[in-house]
Amino acid sequence: MSTVEVRDLWKVYPGDHIAVHGVDLTIADGEFFVLVGPSGCGKTSALRMIAGLDEISSGDVLVDGVSVQEVQTRKRNLAMLFQSSALYPHMTVAENLAFPLNVAHVRKKTISAKVMEVAQILGLEKCLDSNPHALSGGERQRVAMGRAMIRQPDLMLMDEPMSNLDAKLRTELRAELRTMQRRLGVTTVYVTHDQIEAMTLGDRVAVMRAGRIAQCAPPVELYRRPSDTFVAQFIGSPSMNLLGATVVRDPAGLGLQVGRHRISIDDVSWRWPGIDGLVDRDVIVGIRPEALRREAAGEFEFSVRFFEQVGTQQWIRCYIDAPVIDTTESDWMGEPSEPSLVVATEGRSDVSLWKPLRLAVDHMHIHLFDRETGAAIDRHPSDEPADNSLSAAIRR
Repeated sequence: MSTVEVRDLWKVYPGDHIAVHGVDLTIADGEFFVLVGPSGCGKTSALRMIAGLDEISSGDVLVDGVSVQEVQTRKRNLAMLFQSSALYPHMTVAENLAFPLNVAHVRKKTISAKVMEVAQILGLEKCLDSNPHALSGGERQRVAMGRAMIRQPDLMLMDEPMSNLDAKLRTELRAELRTMQRRLGVTTVYVTHDQIEAMTLGDRVAVMRAGRIAQCAPPVELYRRPSDTFVAQFIGSPSMNLLGATVVRDPAGLGLQVGRHRISIDDVSWRWPGIDGLVDRDVIVGIRPEALRREAAGEFEFSVRFFEQVGTQQWIRCYIDAPVIDTTESDWMGEPSEPSLVVATEGRSDVSLWKPLRLAVDHMHIHLFDRETGAAIDRHPSDEPADNSLSAAIRR
């Protein structure tokens, strides 16, 4: 297996279009590393430069401490998996799986054993004698996955391999891919635009935006301690609510004035050591939809504008008379026609359109960001609340 180091990587296309902007990464031996971000953020360009498929404009890629810029792709002992399964149509499943080993002149007895092992892991035993045209889309992608991993490469590179599959198949293949990767221990770099895949697959995840790394961290840290408003809204479904607010101090103590609403933070002000210096300053307050709960004695009252049942959760959009910040394209409801707050509640509730809804905020799950830069306002190092809400961010 291999370690990968990316040093100040740049990709500039004709017309001075910068796709990758000075990216630095270190990927550990055996790590499942994910590059995630919206379309056009540079994640695929970065992957292709690591593979040697695209020329590096500036910077370097090192594998096990050695630069591979001058090493041809076919000599790097890596395997790649793309959106298209690209199987050989005239070969059976068994022959497709065995192809890389045949090319490497591995003994036939060893080939047969490895083909059967991979087929069992991926549930392909009954398909070994079938041709690709007789398989479903999910089965074809399983075969492509098995063919890529069967020779145990030092490095596995995957570019959105599940984007053409339906939700159920993606869920099944995620589990199978992770099982195989852990069993083989192969260092893997996985590119996706889907934050669900990123959060469920990655040991670490790098969130990209406009060619740069916005934040690189384990999934739980991305969710609990986003580095800026972009990461805060990109990670999690539905997205974090971001509202314009002012830090205030009055007889009731420290608080956040959000439109006509006041959120008391006096009891949790220790979470932001420099909060006293922000009094009377405008900030951005972040509240995840699952950190809002319905309470008859809740501190806020909102008017319900829309609601829908999504699995075991109900997503409710409420009107709020406060500035709403949107740093990334929403994948739910499109652009709101008016300032709104999204609430995620478990089960089915008795909400009605245009009717008032009383809500309380879990103060231990409030995030603060700089109003001008969008960067997270420093929190106390020990601020790691017990949080079971991560599962809400990883919607299967």
